[in-house]
Amino acid sequence: MLSLTASFVQIKFDDLQFFENCGGGSFGSVYRAKWLSQDKEVAVKKLLKIEKEAEILSMLSHRNIIQFYGAVLEPPNYCIVTEYAACGSLYDYINSARSENMDMDHIMAWAMDVAKGMHYLHMEAPIRVIHRDLKSRNVVITVDGILKICDFGASRFHSHTTHMSLVGTFPWMAPEVIQSLPVSETCDTYSYGVVLWEMLTREVPFKGLEGLQVAWLVVEKNERLTIPSSCPRSFAELMHQCWEAESKKRPSFKQILSNLESMSNDSKLPDQCNSFLHNKAEWRCEIEETLERLKRLERDLSYKEQELKEREKRLKIWEKKLTEQSHTPLFFPVAARLSQKSFFESKTEESNSAEMSCQITATSNGEVDGMNQSLQAMMKGFGNIFDMNVVGPVLHSGMQINMQAKQNSSKTTSVRKGKKINMALGFSDFDWSDDSSE
Repeated sequence: MLSLTASFVQIKFDDLQFFENCGGGSFGSVYRAKWLSQDKEVAVKKLLKIEKEAEILSMLSHRNIIQFYGAVLEPPNYCIVTEYAACGSLYDYINSARSENMDMDHIMAWAMDVAKGMHYLHMEAPIRVIHRDLKSRNVVITVDGILKICDFGASRFHSHTTHMSLVGTFPWMAPEVIQSLPVSETCDTYSYGVVLWEMLTREVPFKGLEGLQVAWLVVEKNERLTIPSSCPRSFAELMHQCWEAESKKRPSFKQILSNLESMSNDSKLPDQCNSFLHNKAEWRCEIEETLERLKRLERDLSYKEQELKEREKRLKIWEKKLTEQSHTPLFFPVAARLSQKSFFESKTEESNSAEMSCQITATSNGEVDGMNQSLQAMMKGFGNIFDMNVVGPVLHSGMQINMQAKQNSSKTTSVRKGKKINMALGFSDFDWSDDSSE
């Protein structure tokens, strides 16, 4: 907060007579009021506290920047007092019947006003300032038709700027501001492109979409406002340049002023621009079609997000069941069937040896304590027929059993005899069998 020795006029709260609310600014409400001791109509923004806005405004003086008169520093009555623009905001003008009279000269003059005010902030002011909340609501119209930039509640001195918090209004905000990334003065260039689009189309940016929806579309999908196909090429190119995703590619306001100057000397542009402005019914559908597409895109995203949430919920339930089962000792119902077939090719006696091995491997998503003992108990009934090897920590979701039975015979003549052993084990709904003979 500023100290009481701030270098600007301190106005007594009792010296202000308040009238109607004129709207909301950054972090406060704006009222039309009368500065009694000066017999002057003023705009007063009431605040919870005074931070940088009064300090910034006290250093600025330009035809296209709102004039600062002073501040009220009497707790809890903190106020910013500025000149009053009787014709209201540019936003209100654009979205009223008055805007139907706009023509090329009108738009060029106002586009130059805003660009000159922003160039002053960035390059000519005693301390360079980034506005960060440039939009049609923060541009007001004086009685003599001059545009002035106001509301510096979100502004910062350029020399103090490295990282920006999320401020502003999403349809006018540059991608890097939405993401709270480090910014340069060209974040205001992006916003200027939106204001220019408003003057040309007399439409509300991203009408019908919520702020966070706009933020997602601009940042993640690189969507921009629709420029109608019949828009004069020079205006369309300027807006495209202002909306570059990479901030370094956007023009400075010095370049924008140069472009506007060249456009004002184009003899063909007035007819093209006036034709565009007066035939809104022919191209407005292009903007509406884009808005419908973006709304569908956002709805599809919401539907997919809901699907993913439901899927994640089902997976968590499934994982919980597996976890509960993993702490229950496993005793499988076992069924065994052994059969032996003998064949003789000679009466010659020979000594025989038999060996049988069983390897059980089980895998799962989590270890099951005591599984080895359970399987050993399960197989105990086979006596010494099997040499059982349980591989690794026994896990729950899958099981593999490899069994081999061999019969070897020692022959002293050309006559041999052999045995074929068949075995089948049943574990619940699973069956494994192994046949071998030699």
